Amino acid sequence: MENPASPHSIPAELIDAIDVGIVVLDKHFRVEVWNKFMENHASIAPKAIIGDLIFNHFPEIDEGWMRVKSGPVFNLRSPVFIIWEQRQYLFKFGANRPVTCDATDMYQNVTMVPLVNDDGAVERFCIMVYDVTDQALSKRGMARLNDELKTASRVDGLTGLFNRRYWQERFEQAFKLAKRQDTPSTAMMVDIDHFKKVNDTYGHQAGDKVIQALAALIKRCVRETDLAGRYGGEEFAIILTDSPVSCATTVAQRIRRLAEATPVEHEGQTIRFTISLGLAEFSHDAKSPLAWLEQADKALYDSKQGGRNRYSIYTSSENEE
Repeated sequence: MENPASPHSIPAELIDAIDVGIVVLDKHFRVEVWNKFMENHASIAPKAIIGDLIFNHFPEIDEGWMRVKSGPVFNLRSPVFIIWEQRQYLFKFGANRPVTCDATDMYQNVTMVPLVNDDGAVERFCIMVYDVTDQALSKRGMARLNDELKTASRVDGLTGLFNRRYWQERFEQAFKLAKRQDTPSTAMMVDIDHFKKVNDTYGHQAGDKVIQALAALIKRCVRETDLAGRYGGEEFAIILTDSPVSCATTVAQRIRRLAEATPVEHEGQTIRFTISLGLAEFSHDAKSPLAWLEQADKALYDSKQGGRNRYSIYTSSENEE
């Protein structure tokens, strides 16, 4: 098998003409070849770096890491590849892209190739540096777009809470988990009192502000492990995981009091609102997720019937809190 041609045997004009960085280092990491691509991006002329250690000019290259990374080149006579997903760059070069580009540094794919002597020894190796900034930004942009689409499919645009469809998917998982485990969880339904009157009096934009205000309060009061969503219109649904109803009432009361004390400003007018809540701790009497949620909804109905601005707890005997 023939050894790969050394850059020393390739005309310098060709090495300089290709749009790829070419660097040859000896086994002590002193620079032997430094092509035009490297000169242009590093602003270092060949005469200023050839014969010198690469680490003296590029502090971003950790010497210990570089020696370990290039080990297979010398020990196994095997190429080494570094892709931008693992490490954005080996040499810290500017992205050299328009102002609108969201990258300040170049993304690079790097290949280290052993240069084998006639006697089979590897005394030097070639580093090839590929500018893959455009490809990397495109891939990152697609990944970001996919994340945004995934978020949009899960989140209610007005409130930032989970939308009904995604909340129900997660609720079904919570129901199955509650059935398998002994730790209690509590479902909570929340509804804005006399919301139609708010819309009729102040307009739908004001109603949206009230909904957003309540959503913000809910976010403040629940934990990251809880599951809060906009169930529809002015109605919200929450699962307080690992929480018996005795603890969930504390959360319900906090949300209720904050709502009562939170004014909403709209076009120079101050809107006051209250909420009603219904709570149902998981019980094996609930044969389905819908049955569990209906228990919380029944407790919410009891709160409405009992005068609003309060919470109620579902019991099988339908006694009100």
